[in-house]
Amino acid sequence: MKFDDKIPIYYQIKTYLYHAMLTGKLQPGAQLPAVRQLAVDLTVNVNTVQRALAEMITEGTIVSQRGKGNFVTEDQARLAQLKETLVMSQLAQVYRQLHALNLSDTEIVASLQRYIEHREGQVDDKSIND
Repeated sequence: MKFDDKIPIYYQIKTYLYHAMLTGKLQPGAQLPAVRQLAVDLTVNVNTVQRALAEMITEGTIVSQRGKGNFVTEDQARLAQLKETLVMSQLAQVYRQLHALNLSDTEIVASLQRYIEHREGQVDDKSIND
């Protein structure tokens, strides 16, 4: 995993795990790798991984079972809420960037529509710069 120096690493780990959960790489109820294994896999400090996991436990996106490990929540409502939160966060970022280019809301919507229509005509998703 490549980290962005401008964003705290623990937050990037949370985002990485959220993505795995929402794309099905980590299914509801699936056990996460051990903290030390995650730290090795991501080449980060164990304490950094522990902080990310502790926040996710507090949020309810993962569940800790003493002596067994950490598991993805099976609460579908919580996972749907997580997805909505992440989508809105991404949209907010794009919205701010497009407004910085002096686009109106109407122009943003029209541009997004054109982008979607252009994407639908593509066979290979990698053919368009995301």
